[in-house]
Amino acid sequence: MQELLSKVIVKNLKNIKTKDGIGLDSLDDAAVIKFGDENLVFTTDSYTVEPVFFKGGDIGKLSVCGTINDLAVVGACPLAISSALIISEGFPIGDLERIMKSMNDVSVNENVPIVTGDTKVVESKLGITITTTGVGFAEKIILDSGLKVGDKIIINGTVGDHGIAILSEREGLEFETRLVSDCASIYPLIKELINEGMEIHVAKDPTRGGLANALNEFAEKSKVGVEIEEEKIPIAGGVRAASEMLGIDPLEVANEGKVIIGVPQKDAEKALEIMKKNRLGKDASIIGKVTKENKGRVILNTIIGGKRILEKPLGDPVPRVC
Repeated sequence: MQELLSKVIVKNLKNIKTKDGIGLDSLDDAAVIKFGDENLVFTTDSYTVEPVFFKGGDIGKLSVCGTINDLAVVGACPLAISSALIISEGFPIGDLERIMKSMNDVSVNENVPIVTGDTKVVESKLGITITTTGVGFAEKIILDSGLKVGDKIIINGTVGDHGIAILSEREGLEFETRLVSDCASIYPLIKELINEGMEIHVAKDPTRGGLANALNEFAEKSKVGVEIEEEKIPIAGGVRAASEMLGIDPLEVANEGKVIIGVPQKDAEKALEIMKKNRLGKDASIIGKVTKENKGRVILNTIIGGKRILEKPLGDPVPRVC
């Protein structure tokens, strides 16, 4: 996906950012448009998840949460969202109503109105796709390139929940432990960290490509090394068991209610404490640190005492999860 973006899509677009802003070439979670001293943050995403209903959510909840999260990790307070639907002929009205109610629930709970949109009905077997666009304002912009040597890396909870839940639902697999997507808005957690004065150098919701992809983006864009302790990475027992059975690395699987942050060492324990007191961060963990060695790489210190390079995933082990 990264190669497709850089070598085909971005390569052929020349007008990709506003004056003094941050645009498509940054390949960040959102763009920034400068209005004097104000930072307007702007993001868009399309959702094609299959199945559209899954344990822990549905495509409607996913689309609104995902767009709010993409604004939040750049440091923005979400203001409003647009929604565009492409619906196949014959798609059940009852299912559509259920999806719209899910979108409304998140919109109301997060106080982020859905203010405009578009709907198309097409001859297709795709079912339904949703494209959501969000806008917000940020006092301070958080970018993937902000890591500094000595920073600590923190994640707010278990990894791989969403992707493994989707795969088990899609394939009709049953496990002793019920697998549930982590789909949620992480804005309240990031807002709390900012309000408590935490100096957040980077933040990212590890969706497509999971933890492995997000950490590699941090290392590459920040031009630093990232060293991760495998034993510190929280993974739910059911997700671990399912991943082993399916031959999938949970570090490469999408999450939809997680955030990885990089903070100065002085703020790390306080940030962890704040996370753990929040319902979105009860399983939070400091999983690693930033080094001056191995620039652009992620080194995983394994449970058995070895080291390996944690590569960026070459493909998507679980397609159509978002």
